[in-house]
Amino acid sequence: MQDPTPERAEESRAAAEGGGGASWLQKVFEEVRGSSQLSVAPAEPPAVTVVAVERYLAQAPPPPAAPPAPQYWYDVTLADGARRQRCHLAPRLNGLVQRARLRAGARLRLTRCSYRYDEKRLNRGFLCLEGLERAGGPGDTATAAAAAAGTLPDGPRPLQPLRGENRHYLPLWNNEDPYGDVWVPDRPPAQVDVDVSKLTNLGHLEMTWRSRVRFHPLLVRILHKSRLRYYGKPEKAVDMPYQAYFEVADGSGMTSMVLWSSLCPEWYNSMKVGTVLLLEQYAIKDSYPFKTQPTPGDSQMKRFATIEISLNVRNPPTKISIIPEEMVKPEWGLPEVKYRFITRSELDDLPHNYSCDVIGLVTFVGRAERTRKRVTYLVCTQMRVVRDLTENPSSTIYLTTSNESQIFITGWHKGQPYTKDTKVKNFIQWMKSQSEVDQIKKTVIGGYYPFPRPPDNFSDYCKSNKVESVLKPISETGKEIEDLHYRERKRIAIQGIISAIRYISCSNTAEEVSGMELVQLFVMQDSQDSPFPKFVQIAWLDEYQHGDVQDKNGQAVSASVQHCTDQEGMSDIPETEDTGRTCDSWQSDLWTQVKDKLMKYFHHSKIFPESIPRKFDYKYKDLLMQQYNLHAAVHQPKHTTADKSIDEFKSASGLGYYEVTVLGINHDVAIDVAFLPLCCPEDPHLFQLEDIQNDTLLSCMSSISAYQQKTTSNGRPCDMFSLSDEIVNAAKDLDGKHVVCILDICHLGDDKVEVFLSKIYKTEEPGVLDPL
Repeated sequence: MQDPTPERAEESRAAAEGGGGASWLQKVFEEVRGSSQLSVAPAEPPAVTVVAVERYLAQAPPPPAAPPAPQYWYDVTLADGARRQRCHLAPRLNGLVQRARLRAGARLRLTRCSYRYDEKRLNRGFLCLEGLERAGGPGDTATAAAAAAGTLPDGPRPLQPLRGENRHYLPLWNNEDPYGDVWVPDRPPAQVDVDVSKLTNLGHLEMTWRSRVRFHPLLVRILHKSRLRYYGKPEKAVDMPYQAYFEVADGSGMTSMVLWSSLCPEWYNSMKVGTVLLLEQYAIKDSYPFKTQPTPGDSQMKRFATIEISLNVRNPPTKISIIPEEMVKPEWGLPEVKYRFITRSELDDLPHNYSCDVIGLVTFVGRAERTRKRVTYLVCTQMRVVRDLTENPSSTIYLTTSNESQIFITGWHKGQPYTKDTKVKNFIQWMKSQSEVDQIKKTVIGGYYPFPRPPDNFSDYCKSNKVESVLKPISETGKEIEDLHYRERKRIAIQGIISAIRYISCSNTAEEVSGMELVQLFVMQDSQDSPFPKFVQIAWLDEYQHGDVQDKNGQAVSASVQHCTDQEGMSDIPETEDTGRTCDSWQSDLWTQVKDKLMKYFHHSKIFPESIPRKFDYKYKDLLMQQYNLHAAVHQPKHTTADKSIDEFKSASGLGYYEVTVLGINHDVAIDVAFLPLCCPEDPHLFQLEDIQNDTLLSCMSSISAYQQKTTSNGRPCDMFSLSDEIVNAAKDLDGKHVVCILDICHLGDDKVEVFLSKIYKTEEPGVLDPL
């Protein structure tokens, strides 16, 4: 069968578009097609630029069953300055993408490639990358931008994946976001006449749907919208395996509506909360019992939970019309979108899993997927309250998104239904009285933030899992790290013995991170099934109406503590009278006996720039946005003239960190990990300290670092970074004892992996391990 797409024109137009012999990629393209083996290893290949890395669902191999096939394939667009060439990445090289070694904007050399024809289509084939080498450093942005010039041979039309039957690409790092030109950005409202006499309502449908095949038109308003769900699998051939749930309502009540398959790219972006829809030729089905249920803003609204509206391209083909808001008539009886906005002071009294909406000023954003511009206020709807007061009444209460949460930032608030809410109006009024310059000074981006923290007791950590399924052998820590992909985070539990502690000051930290590539991102805190740990902190209206900032004991905290700028380090501090202890380190007697006889010793206590929260500087916003973002699928060079290293940006905490050595319980394997105290002396709102329950050592290291700082006459911290007696005593209390250590592991790209100590459980405590 003739290939219906014009991709074969990519080859015939290559010479004309690519500039003939001026393109090295064109030369390789012709050489590999002319090879008897359809494979070549170019001699002295020049560096080329990666313009795009795009992901799509792989196709399952035909039976009989072969070795496990990859779930996803990747297409890579290369540029040499004269031509761009889309290529398929050999699946055995997928790990280069998954660990962010192969990414848009990178420079590399093509050491081997092949050409593959599609045997099911005429005149269809593609270049396959079989061998790659890195060329140039990560800062070679000017060369990369120049080399990325040129037009893709098959023109500006939407591109389809090179291999298999897929018609669309997926986002590079998740499956839930719309990606590519196939997703219609916004459909214009329809100019239709609504004949009210022919309409039905949800209440009538619930009572009569089983006795009908076709239904009258339905007029509804969208009250809630879920995230996209991608259900594609290699063994199932589905054209557009997408699904999205909506909660819609009319004057009779509310029910679920499901958008299926190829209607998702066509309509998902246009169906917003508050949108009024006229639906024709839809289907009614029994509702799916296991989906999430958003909480309506109107508690009196009736919910029709037994049915759901199904919108599909066939059986029957649904007709959808968006009614402009100015055409909506009061006599239609459509409900308005209502919200449940709360203030910070109200949060303390709300029960677990309570659904609420919040608005606040963004003061801290951790690792994220989207950038932010200037000071922004954030609206999050359908948030869930998370709290556990069963054992620790003072435990932190926090909010997490649900499947139906909607997030809006500055620039996207206009026209949203929540702008009519009284609490939102009050917040906006308060915002007008604030100084934008002052608020920018308080803004912090990036950094490791372990939230939520592990529970107080190991039995709660294990939950319903058996202890033996939770604990990992310390010798397998390396494998756990190797299995991680870019920006994936994993929390593991190991048994060990706390054997050594060393404090590393912020001046030493700066030296260690100097010259490292910084890739930091902005994202909202997501649901628990998200592959990325995400955290955002906002300041609510009633939080900024207090004058003094207090610590956990109610004492006023000074915001004048200066950051550590001592460049001399502390390596020359002599030992004290305590054996095995210097002013900045401690080690156990057991460690001195076994440290030279270990079979394996993992060193993962290094702190990278991605781990350190930094103060936002609007003057260098472009540079910061470029440095603190996920690697994009498509190279979009940003030209910044700022000659400034990321290490020159002020740390928000101003503290150092601790290197903790954990010895395996069999005394043959050890691992160095980091513990990072989080405290912002200039703005204690950011990282509010609390006792780490049942964990004396980590509590001491957190509180001593934050509250026992002294300053010299010139305002710089002096030797308060030495290990305090409290820390040493807490370490000695664990000397030789078996403990369970909770480690947070995150792959930062390339060969950078951070491993942080998040919690220590004593094994002799009740609920940890049953005695033999």
